[in-house]
Amino acid sequence: MSSVPIGQLPPLGEVPRTMPAMVLRSDRLGDPLSAFQVEEVEVPRPEPHEVLVAVMAAGINYNNVWAATGTPVDVIASRRAAGDTTGFHIGGSDASGIVYAVGSAVTRVKVGDEVVTHPGWWLPDDPWIARGGDPMIAGSARIYGYDTNFGSFGQFTLVQEHQCMPKADHLSWEEAAASTLVGTTAYRMLHGWAGNTVRAGDVVLVWGGSGGLGSMAIQLARLAGARPVAVVSDPDRGAYCERLGAVGWIDRREFDHWGVEPHWTDAAGQKKWTSGVRAFGKRLWEAVGERRNPAIVFEHPGEDTIPTSVFVCEPGGMVVICAGTTGYSAMVDLRYLWVRQKRLQGSHGTNDEQAYAYNGLVRSGALDPCLGRTLPFDQLPRAHRDMLDNKTVYGNTAVLVGAPEPGLGRERVDGRQPCGIRTA
Repeated sequence: MSSVPIGQLPPLGEVPRTMPAMVLRSDRLGDPLSAFQVEEVEVPRPEPHEVLVAVMAAGINYNNVWAATGTPVDVIASRRAAGDTTGFHIGGSDASGIVYAVGSAVTRVKVGDEVVTHPGWWLPDDPWIARGGDPMIAGSARIYGYDTNFGSFGQFTLVQEHQCMPKADHLSWEEAAASTLVGTTAYRMLHGWAGNTVRAGDVVLVWGGSGGLGSMAIQLARLAGARPVAVVSDPDRGAYCERLGAVGWIDRREFDHWGVEPHWTDAAGQKKWTSGVRAFGKRLWEAVGERRNPAIVFEHPGEDTIPTSVFVCEPGGMVVICAGTTGYSAMVDLRYLWVRQKRLQGSHGTNDEQAYAYNGLVRSGALDPCLGRTLPFDQLPRAHRDMLDNKTVYGNTAVLVGAPEPGLGRERVDGRQPCGIRTA
């Protein structure tokens, strides 16, 4: 059958030969506004353990800012070097939609199921996984819709069976699509590292508290009984974070010590930097209401903030990082790391256990996806450009794909209003 336009879907279970998708190609990487273009491409057919999902809505994440700009790598060229012959990239690591076709070995989902997808992808026969290792540390582990093709920015997306999770009944398509990547990433960061998992009473410092990752981290920390403190760029964002559950917030514009810490032989530079970071630490204590340092620092800016994060983290605590949106060449003062026995932990993606636990919290209504903006499909390039320019909305952004217009969702569980605000 022939393809149907964006905003429509063919009859359930009828898969067209081609579909419209927002496509990247190597020869136009750079500005997301021109890198993303709508093309008609062949619909992929699922292998035995794969599922074809008709996408109703897709979430926007920074990983496809990287893909569109070709920084730090051209993902299309990387896959071509590994034998891929498609020559294009369809991004998108968050999807809500309807199962339209399943592979011959699929048993957990069926045609017609309403699902959301999580971003963890790996080969089922990977030797590391066969030995009982965490799948997301396996050599074959990938992030769906960034490392893999046929993500959620097309009318149909191709995922592995284990990536499919039940959609929350009370959420609209766009709400359900908005937060799974950032939410499962935050869950792994806070709950995935034995010896430094979040506990009741812990102070948790959350960089970028009003953004997609931060809005999920604040809620997850509070659900664990912890005391999150958000770092934001203005008072309105601080107030937003307090509505999510933060005990306080810090305006990063009040400080100027960001970036690489001066070399330890630069006495004057060290003195100035130390004065700045100690002022930041004092402001943190004021937000907490006592002289308590964070047991966990929730990191993703990277280059600008790592020196501060390591400094303020409590002895025996953990700085856990999942990205480097301000740069990758971070500097760590090893004196604070080894003498005070702190942990600098990388964290990437999610495994099934973590993703399913996160999705259970969403389905129960304990977590809000914090959908801040819904856009039509043709505004997908603009959404990525805004993210590149740091014109971010509060919470998360979704684009409509198969859904013709924004939905209101069903009545929220426990009277919860959007983004953690509860009714009186």
